[in-house]
Amino acid sequence: MKRISCILLMLTGLLSLKLSAQTSSLQEKLAQIIKGKKADVGVSVFFLGDRRSISVNGDQHYPMQSVYKFHLALAVLDQVDKGKMALHQKIFVKKSDLLPNTWSPLREKYPNGNVALPLSEIIRITISESDNNGCDILFRLVGGPNKVHKYIVKLGIKDCAIAATEEEMHKDDKVQFTNWTTPKAANLLLEKFWNGQVLKKNTSAFLMKAMEETVSGPNKIKGLLPSGTIVAHKTGYSGVNRDGLTAATNDIGIVRLPNGKRILISVFVSMSKETEKVNDLIIAELARAAWDEAIK
Repeated sequence: MKRISCILLMLTGLLSLKLSAQTSSLQEKLAQIIKGKKADVGVSVFFLGDRRSISVNGDQHYPMQSVYKFHLALAVLDQVDKGKMALHQKIFVKKSDLLPNTWSPLREKYPNGNVALPLSEIIRITISESDNNGCDILFRLVGGPNKVHKYIVKLGIKDCAIAATEEEMHKDDKVQFTNWTTPKAANLLLEKFWNGQVLKKNTSAFLMKAMEETVSGPNKIKGLLPSGTIVAHKTGYSGVNRDGLTAATNDIGIVRLPNGKRILISVFVSMSKETEKVNDLIIAELARAAWDEAIK
């Protein structure tokens, strides 16, 4: 028995050393990708299989931009789970809800407003197409950003703040920094969602499908992954200001591997002087490095 115990301890030790070496190697690759870029970049990778977590600047605060629509959708769907709302219920969208000069496929589809739409459609277009007007309609339904913030905190996500609507961010560039997260906190929320700790089965599946159908940011997490790779993700983008600075371009997601396993990755590129193409490539290269490590 003593001999068997010793062998098991040796095997456990060797496995631990191997995982430690793999973690160190990936961390170096991630740091190398970020090195020299004219941007503040934070990334966190989590392997759901062996539960390894690798981060670079994982505890820093980054503006979320539309990434926080994922947090908002969780809060709305929690109300559905509690029977206070229903996916099929009709929400009356007034023309005044469809603000101009903001990204809104919803406004393009219903330019005159004054239409009753299923809650499911508003959530889907807010997530899959990152609609800003849809976002603020959902905020009003749940009682505002502070209500969503408190809900996220109750889930155990401490390093995150939700304080302002899309309309408020559009009025003042500085406001976007009040909606922030750390890469590690974003991954933790993705993990809780994936593990079924947040929503019921049906609402979870609904949101997962909406994230898998995301059309924004095709060159971010998905940019260098094999064609057809399924990624449930939510992007965020501030645009470029008059000084040529991109305050935020982000992507967080759940990546499905060929063996059916998943990796979580959250990348935030902030205060960047790089082009949009380079910013997206940073995210894509980080995701590819995590992918390559996962399929070894």
